[in-house]
Amino acid sequence: MDWSLITGWVFYATAIPAVLLLGLSKSGFGAGLGSLAVPLMALAIPVPQAAALLMPVLLLCDVLSVAAFRRDLDRGLLRLLIPSGLLGTVIGTALFRVLDGRTVSTLVGVFTLLFLAQRWLFPPRAGSRPPPRWAGRLLAAVAGFTSFISHTGGPPINAYVMPLQLPPVRFAATMAVFFFCINLSKWIPYLWLGLFDARNVATSLVLLPFAPVGVWAGVRFARRVSPALFYRLIDIGMLLTGVKLLWDGLR
Repeated sequence: MDWSLITGWVFYATAIPAVLLLGLSKSGFGAGLGSLAVPLMALAIPVPQAAALLMPVLLLCDVLSVAAFRRDLDRGLLRLLIPSGLLGTVIGTALFRVLDGRTVSTLVGVFTLLFLAQRWLFPPRAGSRPPPRWAGRLLAAVAGFTSFISHTGGPPINAYVMPLQLPPVRFAATMAVFFFCINLSKWIPYLWLGLFDARNVATSLVLLPFAPVGVWAGVRFARRVSPALFYRLIDIGMLLTGVKLLWDGLR
């Protein structure tokens, strides 16, 4: 086995910010920005390799964020979302060899920008009815699928959870547990598809120390920020994600 590290300044110039963004995303307010991690690393390495390389980093981020927010989650919402999200990872496993990464990037980018346009043109009003539960199941399945393909599950699930207007800490806690379950379910399929190799694992271990920095900063911020600023930052993150994914898919 080749345990040599991936080298080159271009790789680390994209990989370290990507890991920090993943850590921030586990606080909730970076939920949109976390989906930029794979597209950012794709500037230096292929998308499937970037997705596999980030798996150990995701596991550490998930464990840290769940430990930080474990008392604040919405259990009822998780019971609705997790089964459909796991179904999405099964679909992702079945279609991984067939789908082109650019197609997935385009679809997620378009979906993200349409969702933001709808939020900005027709903002939710106080007392408005929450989205229907079937929409939650559908978008959770889409999130599981896009998370499996390219770790871009944040925008689809945000489209359902953001209109619920949860308090920032509850939003962060619920999303942390949801993606912990989704990401944990991806390990065996990734092994089966041959996406892990010694070089990727060794490089992941080098990047791991940057993950707690992002999680720590994000958790501190989520516990202090006002709800209005919290959701505004998610919108900005999703806008950047949508534009980047659409660009990657169409160029």
